[in-house]
Amino acid sequence: MLACDFFHVDCALTLKRIYVFFVLEVGSRYVHVLGMTTNPDGRWTTQQIRNLVLDLGDRVNEFRFLIRDRAGQFTASFDAVLADGGIETIRIPPRCPRANGYAERFVLTARTELTDRMLILNERHLHAVLAEYVRHYNGRRPHRSRELRPPRPTHPVADLNSQRIKRQRLLGGMINEYERAA
Repeated sequence: MLACDFFHVDCALTLKRIYVFFVLEVGSRYVHVLGMTTNPDGRWTTQQIRNLVLDLGDRVNEFRFLIRDRAGQFTASFDAVLADGGIETIRIPPRCPRANGYAERFVLTARTELTDRMLILNERHLHAVLAEYVRHYNGRRPHRSRELRPPRPTHPVADLNSQRIKRQRLLGGMINEYERAA
């Protein structure tokens, strides 16, 4: 199952609101950031989901459903691209954000761990910061629902009980990654 949504970030210098479109693989909690724009219309959103279907390739058969809200950016062509890949689109009921709880949880996590703690200067800065955060989220950040394992680990999970641990600071110390000391 997939879940998708938008979250927005307000830029400090340009005073623009940038919308980030992402898709979350619910089973593994793996996040795909599909794009960022100041004007997320139907054509743009459809192109982003088309790119995701192409990127997934044969893995597209692993997913049967995509949960989304009823926003105007999700047009009939958006649903048609997914239907061509064999994915059924499920729209949540009106005024029920909890029905898309997996995507909403990622939005809350990204806000509390990242965007609420730093000033984003422009779209380029947001792209760089978000790319680093998603790399950390997918490869190193532990998830309680996955027995404290990241979606796709980039390093062996450190056993905090038996070895000395080395801390690596990311994004100016806002995020810490841990691994065994050599």
